Amino acid sequence: QVQLVESGGGSVQAGGSLRLSCAASGYRVSSGCMGWFRQAPGKEREGVARIRLAFRSTYYADSVKGRFTISQDNAANTLYLQMNSLKPEDTAMYYCAAVRPGASLCSIEEADFHYWGQGTQVTVSS
Repeated sequence: QVQLVESGGGSVQAGGSLRLSCAASGYRVSSGCMGWFRQAPGKEREGVARIRLAFRSTYYADSVKGRFTISQDNAANTLYLQMNSLKPEDTAMYYCAAVRPGASLCSIEEADFHYWGQGTQVTVSS
């Protein structure tokens, strides 16, 4: 059974930083594809970043490019999202997600991801 557990959210002022973690069980964070998504109140969930784990190949939404970094720690079986220069518009619930093992697609489209964490709240004040 796959479980993804996010942590690291919190409240920060604009310009600050946070690092989100996603601890995986039942899923190897060394192959496949994982990503981070977020959903702000009243808005649809959107893809933030994804990583093709075997190649550490990354892709970012334009809104976070240059500020956020997605990474993995295979030994810890954990996915990370380092968020710098945070803005109030980054306020959202952040979710970790993973594709099915063996899946070839690796995008930041929600439909491509099968396993989801419960989310961690990030609030950025101005």
